[in-house]
Amino acid sequence: MLPDVLPGPGDPPLRVLFCGINPGLVSAFTGHHFARPGNRFWPALHASGFTPRLFAPSEQGLMPSLGLGITNVAPRATARADELDDAELVAGGERLRALVADVAPRWLAVVGIGAYRVAFGDRRAAAGRQERTLGPTGVWVLPNPSGLNAHQTPATLAAAFRELREAAGQAG
Repeated sequence: MLPDVLPGPGDPPLRVLFCGINPGLVSAFTGHHFARPGNRFWPALHASGFTPRLFAPSEQGLMPSLGLGITNVAPRATARADELDDAELVAGGERLRALVADVAPRWLAVVGIGAYRVAFGDRRAAAGRQERTLGPTGVWVLPNPSGLNAHQTPATLAAAFRELREAAGQAG
């Protein structure tokens, strides 16, 4: 299980809590979210304007100073997200509800529509802003930035992340 990256004293309020599906094996080994070479999370974050420069996974600790955080739906590390079972994702959805209630981000951004659909029991969800909220927290679904998700290009990922950034009113 990777530790959540959350704001501490002196950090601005949490605007967006990014939520990956689960740690990959490289992330579990390094202790850094989205650490596998070829994962496009960090480039999409920068290209969309969330960060002032391209961060390396080892710089995840800089995120809270920008009002950003990172967590995962499921804690178990796997080579591929499809190795998780539905029960793990549903349990992760419950944990996320509690975490969001505790840290009160403006937005929860789940990175991976399939995981979101299972974790929140919303089989018809589409990418983008969701009607569902978690109290005052809005919910957004982003495409999975894994290099295994060939349906998304760097440009389409950046555009999806940019739409969230604009809704969140945050620039890097």
